[in-house]
Amino acid sequence: QVQLVESGGGLVQAGGSLRLSCADSGRTFSRDLMAWFRQAAGKEREFVAAISWLGVTYYADSVNGRFTISGDNVKNTVALTMNSLKPEDTAVYYCAARRGYYSAYPADFGSWGQGTQVTVSS
Repeated sequence: QVQLVESGGGLVQAGGSLRLSCADSGRTFSRDLMAWFRQAAGKEREFVAAISWLGVTYYADSVNGRFTISGDNVKNTVALTMNSLKPEDTAVYYCAARRGYYSAYPADFGSWGQGTQVTVSS
C-alpha cells in the first residue's frame, strides 16, 4: 500500500521559493505516476505537476517555468521546487500516486497524502 507523507510547506513572500517533499513509506510497486495537486480555500482541487516512473514530467500552464517536479526512485521520494511564488499559489498542496499513464484528474489517483499548507504573502 502506498503511504504518502508531505513536508516543506510554509509562509513565504511573493517572489520567494519553497521546496515540498513527498515520501512514499509504503510499497512502491503500485504506482507509475506521482503528482502534486493543490486546493485553495473555496476552490476545487487542481493539478500542478506530475512525474512518471521513467522521469517524464508534466506541468499545469499556471506553474510551467516556475515549478519543477523531481523524483528519486531509490529513496521513494518526489519533490516540488517552487520558484517565483505568487499569492495565487496559496493553497494546500497534496502529493498523489496512481497506477497507469498520465492523468491530471484527482479522481484517477488512489493514494493521497495529508497535504501541506503553502501561503504566499503579497
